[in-house]
Amino acid sequence: MNRFSGLLSAAALAAGLALAPAMAQQPQLPPMPKDVKQSTPAAIGYAKEILTMKNVSVMYAGAVPGIIEKTKTGLLQQYLNYQKDLNEVALVIAKNLAGSEKEIGEGMAQLYAAEFTEQELKDLVIFYKTPLGQKLLTSEPKAINDSLRYMQEWAQQFGVIVNAQFKAEMKKRGKDI
Repeated sequence: MNRFSGLLSAAALAAGLALAPAMAQQPQLPPMPKDVKQSTPAAIGYAKEILTMKNVSVMYAGAVPGIIEKTKTGLLQQYLNYQKDLNEVALVIAKNLAGSEKEIGEGMAQLYAAEFTEQELKDLVIFYKTPLGQKLLTSEPKAINDSLRYMQEWAQQFGVIVNAQFKAEMKKRGKDI
């Protein structure tokens, strides 16, 4: 059973929902952008190893269930009376498409490999296996999250300052806001 066979079951329901024309075409995943240079299998292998070390799969691990749930929710808004069927079909589709998120990882590896030479990727793998590289792998996500949180807090506080200055300048014009 291929991974799109569940979509055929969904298409049967979709026909009843007047969505058959949209489901009639075989779904296609987006191709790699044309400006992405081809990389060697070794470069892609190193890129995969780096992405694994960086645990990037966490970013897309919930993509398949998330997209299925979002699609189901959208259909439920239009077809509330099919709630039971849509819930059941969502389970079938989730089972049929389980693991498809690995395609994201494959694409990311190709994109990553296109940005670095094979030797650079090899050197990065070697670096990430050093004590400093290991520390970077474990500490960088926290540093990035802390930086993002700081930027958000800064922006909120800066917004208060900007708002106060707007009020002060408008007051100078005799307009209280």
